Amino acid sequence: MSGHSKWHNIQKTKGAADAKRAQAFTKIAREMIVAVKEGGSGDPANNSRLATVIAKAKAANMPNDNIKRTIDKALGSGDTANYERVTYEGYGPGGVAIIVEAMTDNRNRTASEVRHYFDKYGGNLGAANCVSWSFDRKGVIVIDNEDEDLDEDAVMMDALDAGADDFEPDEGIFNVYCQPDAVVTVSEALTAKGYSLLSAQDEMIPQNGYIKLTDEGDIKNISKMIEMFEDNDDVQNVYHNWEE
Repeated sequence: MSGHSKWHNIQKTKGAADAKRAQAFTKIAREMIVAVKEGGSGDPANNSRLATVIAKAKAANMPNDNIKRTIDKALGSGDTANYERVTYEGYGPGGVAIIVEAMTDNRNRTASEVRHYFDKYGGNLGAANCVSWSFDRKGVIVIDNEDEDLDEDAVMMDALDAGADDFEPDEGIFNVYCQPDAVVTVSEALTAKGYSLLSAQDEMIPQNGYIKLTDEGDIKNISKMIEMFEDNDDVQNVYHNWEE
């Protein structure tokens, strides 16, 4: 799974400003509301999707008060917009495969904006499943090793003992891969071992590795396209097979 380096780029942006952090919390809260409504419960023990979103929220350092308030809002009769999940697929410059997952209360608005980003930066929006067939959904947990100097073998054994399927060291981090429905149990076990988690969620991972672009124009356009997707309030996740 070498090449899964998007964490560094996202984290640089997300950590750069409070506004980015607030936007991340807003997106997680929206996902939490949908998980409560779809699962019919505000108890993560009885709602596996909610449990996964809470694990993601905690890894992002979302305060417990925010988590509780969001769940209470979803359970109450207050105004929580009728969000729906929608996925867009297409190709970016250089044939990079892109999957955009959104939650929206206005499907027409979101589709128009997503199409605009594809068109503006040299890509094209495709039909459903035009690229997702070449991705696998996996649980991905990122362990911070920036200042820890953790022992790689020890981390790997702890991850496997926690129920992980695969393990990959990267610059300043360790990527731990598991089944999507195992994110909660694996992340909780690693946290109990004292590891600091930077991310814990299910993601779409390309089956055949990542594409390296050499054309400077393509690199500039794909970078801007992904940035625009990630900055869009309706977009929850962006997955691709570009080696950043």
